[in-house]
Amino acid sequence: MTSITDSLRLFDCIEYHLHNSPLEDMLAAKENGEWVKFSTEKVASNVNNLSAGLLELGISCGDMLPENRDKIAVISKNRPEWLILDMAVQRIGAVLTPIYPTINLDELEFILKDAMVKMIFINDEDLFEKVNLIKHNVPSLNHIFSFELIEGVKHWKEILNLSSPERLSEAAIAADKIGYEDLATIIYTSGTTGIPKGVMLSHKNILSNVKSSMPCFPPGKNLKALSFLPLNHIFERMVSYIYLFKGTSIYYAESFETIGENIREVKPNLFTTVPRLLEKIYDRIMAKGRELTGVKKKLFYWAHDLAARFDLQKSGSLAYRMQLALANVLVFKKWREALGNQLLCIVTGGAACQVRLIRIFTAARIPIMEGYGLTETSPVISVNRYSEKGRMFGTVGPLIHGVSVQIADDGEILCKGPNIMMGYYKQPELTAEAFENGWFKTGDIGVLVNNIFLKITDRKKELFKTSGGKYVAPLPIENKLKESIYIENVMILGAEKKYTSALIIPSYPNLREWCKTHAVRDAASEDLIKNEKVLNMYKDIIENFNKSFNHVEQVKKFKLLAKEWSVDSGELTPKQSLKRKIILEKNSQAVDDMYD
Repeated sequence: MTSITDSLRLFDCIEYHLHNSPLEDMLAAKENGEWVKFSTEKVASNVNNLSAGLLELGISCGDMLPENRDKIAVISKNRPEWLILDMAVQRIGAVLTPIYPTINLDELEFILKDAMVKMIFINDEDLFEKVNLIKHNVPSLNHIFSFELIEGVKHWKEILNLSSPERLSEAAIAADKIGYEDLATIIYTSGTTGIPKGVMLSHKNILSNVKSSMPCFPPGKNLKALSFLPLNHIFERMVSYIYLFKGTSIYYAESFETIGENIREVKPNLFTTVPRLLEKIYDRIMAKGRELTGVKKKLFYWAHDLAARFDLQKSGSLAYRMQLALANVLVFKKWREALGNQLLCIVTGGAACQVRLIRIFTAARIPIMEGYGLTETSPVISVNRYSEKGRMFGTVGPLIHGVSVQIADDGEILCKGPNIMMGYYKQPELTAEAFENGWFKTGDIGVLVNNIFLKITDRKKELFKTSGGKYVAPLPIENKLKESIYIENVMILGAEKKYTSALIIPSYPNLREWCKTHAVRDAASEDLIKNEKVLNMYKDIIENFNKSFNHVEQVKKFKLLAKEWSVDSGELTPKQSLKRKIILEKNSQAVDDMYD
């Protein structure tokens, strides 16, 4: 690994590998059912020719002021061309503005107009149709290119053909002028509320995060990573540059539906995920366990119960350690085989992960490294290390090198460091509001455990006060309730109300299995959630969990909902966080019924 210094930029990862350890499979993706590998040389050639072709099309850095640099948008699934485009745009001083493929039309139009995007790269025909619906409202948009072959749409490789020796020379000169502290990208984020804000991140912001996060990852060369979290989010993008600087090959999953199959094919050493996907992996494992019979089933649950008691900070008795070692041979070996049998760790972020899952997977020798950060912090503030002494269950790990944290009087986490954003694009007032005496306000509530490990207790904006004046933090309650296999998602509410209540999305596959064994006739979801036996079962679940909560936190009433929440339907952010305001609006009658 080269030392990341103030003279480097993100795209310098290619040059480093060309001179040190070029890879045959720097990037790889499936095409027509076969894995196609992009060597370091091929990636370098494509980046150079694409940057030259972009210059030929009139894309430039202007006077290098953020407002005057040309913006290029990308709205695509993860694929090698995504990072090739990213590095080509960086080299000529233009600015890449990535956009979630699931974005709604209003937000898409807002971002393209706010950034005055000149060119957009889309993945396929569906996304082309999406852009096509609003392009007439975006006067700055001159070009649309696609990664897939689409009739009537220019293919991205046409730009490569525009390259010439003169333009290649110009691109090289432009690259030499790009500085460590120059703007690298603008990432629009709206979170759970508000209109999108363009977060300006420099090479310094992201590279400092790469440099400080790298020692937290597993050591070793020639590792393979599977990538499926959206690259338009800073988490996967920053980690991708860790892979590139470290010499780790990146294989792109075909889709979320094929992740399991792709893991078995690629046999990755690591991948990043969000808690919701980790929960789904766990649910599938548990579903397989329920299908077992006899001794095999008893062994499965014996091993699971052992893992649920595992603690990194307490080694346990000799008898416990021997039993766990046996469980790893008899049961957990099959878990690891289902995940390719080469996993060194899984890195999770973006939302709070259930401690129970981290405990169980870690006991099964699948270490989970949970981290924490925001788009504005490039993103990592803290992360649990690959090394066991740098991990603590229930926390998001120690701070990374160079990042400082201060806990405000109201519990809010304040942050300083080279990873803190340049500001919000064209929003100086919002930028000023985001800081307090030079410290960035994260909006999260937390504490430092043992003055080392950061623990997140809630979102500041999500704390609510009951009519009795008592504060309730919904996130820990929601995460606890989701430990039930019968609860897919849940939102806790009760602001200015007499008591706490919950909107619950049942896990319908598990609920239907329960119905088969409890003489409940299968029916449409709308009818199933009205069944008295089903309602009583959920009442028992809630009452059991209520024993873990103090009086004001206990869920007094709940409503089961028939329709699942999703990104597409608007209730969830791309990181699977709840859009609470929208959920309340869509379910106002159900809420009124609980407080009638």
